[in-house]
Amino acid sequence: MGSQMRPLAVVTGASSGIGFELAKIAAAKGHDLIIAADEPQIENAARELRSLGVSVDAMKVDLATRAGADDFFNFVSDKGQPVDILMANAGRGLGHAFLDQDLDEALHVIGTNITGTVSLIHRIGLAMRARRQGRILITGSIAGFMPGTYQAVYNGTKAFLNSFSFALREELEDSGVTVTCLMPGATETRFFERADMLDTAVGQSDKDDAADVARAGFEAMMDNEGDIVTGWKNKLTSAVANVTPAGMLAEQHARMAEPGSGKKQ
Repeated sequence: MGSQMRPLAVVTGASSGIGFELAKIAAAKGHDLIIAADEPQIENAARELRSLGVSVDAMKVDLATRAGADDFFNFVSDKGQPVDILMANAGRGLGHAFLDQDLDEALHVIGTNITGTVSLIHRIGLAMRARRQGRILITGSIAGFMPGTYQAVYNGTKAFLNSFSFALREELEDSGVTVTCLMPGATETRFFERADMLDTAVGQSDKDDAADVARAGFEAMMDNEGDIVTGWKNKLTSAVANVTPAGMLAEQHARMAEPGSGKKQ
């Protein structure tokens, strides 16, 4: 099937981890790809994905600002092809106590996880709604169910994304556009390295496989499910979080994410 006949999937945060695995699944199912990340490794990812026999356009871009999201949207638009699937996966984490964090780094987490995601979904979502066709997958997290002691900003952004996805889904009911929230737990990616959390208990714990997480999220999106929590341990964690006082959850999270907590096990 020629590339001009293939549906188009847009994936952010696709240089590695869950985003790269989502892109691989879309390519295997016959989608051309436009991918983005804020790392030069995005070009390596693009070369590997092209080996699957689809067209892949890649852009290195910082999606932490509306300007960055707009630049990427223009890059997508230049393709001249409607977006069938948007997988908004770009995200940043940051460990340590909030007042010990560099403020610019903390604001960059907010910008990447919220500002860029919301901006891109708004631009692409408008076109999907006008066509009455499209699927949106938002990578939230079970972290959004609990106060993130030593990850306060990150967990707060994921709480926003979890909530935002459900609201957007309801607003788009009967529009032809579906919205699904993928809510993984700790996953084997570069997240904990980039967040400076390798010395924490959660950073040193066993983690879910990124390919398994991506597969569950992609299937949930195609089945028009509102959300998917991956892994039975994460399902249990999210269920318990719904009935546990916030103060207790914050204390529990501290034991997982406190700097140096991994060395105490």
